[in-house]
Amino acid sequence: MQTQKGFTLIELMIVVAIIGILAAIAIPQYGDYTSRTRAAGTVAELAAYKLAIGVCYQATGDITKCGTAGTNGVPTPLPSTNVITLALNAATGALTGTSTATTSGGAAMAFSFAPNPTAGASTLPWLMTGTICDNSRGLKPGGGLCA
Repeated sequence: MQTQKGFTLIELMIVVAIIGILAAIAIPQYGDYTSRTRAAGTVAELAAYKLAIGVCYQATGDITKCGTAGTNGVPTPLPSTNVITLALNAATGALTGTSTATTSGGAAMAFSFAPNPTAGASTLPWLMTGTICDNSRGLKPGGGLCA
């Protein structure tokens, strides 16, 4: 008499169910992780503009002279990996646009990255606002200069 070897149908169904449950948990978490990574990449790509506007403000003492791309050392926006659109506000030096980071609905996250000059201060503080400061899929509070 030969003994049969292998798994029963119920054992295979249990394994498939366990894999399905794990995938149902892991896939949304992976989406959140990649969105947060793209949000952090957006902040990294804006660092060059932040530095250029800071140097311009230090040299001229007037933030209104630092909001035009291609003048006073402020670079012209170039295509990038994590920033979809980017605009500079000539009056305030603020950077606004959209990121490749997405909301849970799949929409691109918006941001406004603005300097906050204080007369006589030795530093130029910046503040990030917008949907990119979402705690679950974007930057955490305090991260990337979000409030």
